[in-house]
Amino acid sequence: MEADIIKDMGYKALDSRLKRISDRMSHDVRRFYKELGIDIEPNWYLIFMLLQEMGEVPITAIAEPLGYTHPSVAIIVKKMADKGYLQLKKDSIDKRKQMVSLSAKALNMMPQLLKIWDSCERAILKMLNNDLAILGYLDGIDLALKTSSFQQRFKQEYLNSTI
Repeated sequence: MEADIIKDMGYKALDSRLKRISDRMSHDVRRFYKELGIDIEPNWYLIFMLLQEMGEVPITAIAEPLGYTHPSVAIIVKKMADKGYLQLKKDSIDKRKQMVSLSAKALNMMPQLLKIWDSCERAILKMLNNDLAILGYLDGIDLALKTSSFQQRFKQEYLNSTI
């Protein structure tokens, strides 16, 4: 049997374990898209869904609710626009703002994408045995990190151990 150092380390490697799970899932979703001949990336899902709900919005209206930085959203939006999934235009009032909306290509593909994403959600639920307790734990971690950054937390632990 193969050693799994990340798993063996338990909570001490929580970030690495979550990243590994995320990477595996993203890689498999990417492979499935490729099998279907769909040229999108897994991390575009949230932007598709947000724009489907909100319509035309500035990049900041995408970044803020997702908790992403403006520059990271701008990079994703550019890639999506380059593939023809988004329309970009200058805001009519503030020319510095770039307004983003789904293109006709994205809207035409939306029924197929929704079917794919629904299947993905069902697969996740089955992996979790329909037990969503993990979300409560993640909510707790999110809230704790909003209250005090992880850097502040582990720095304080470090300082306490050197006293």
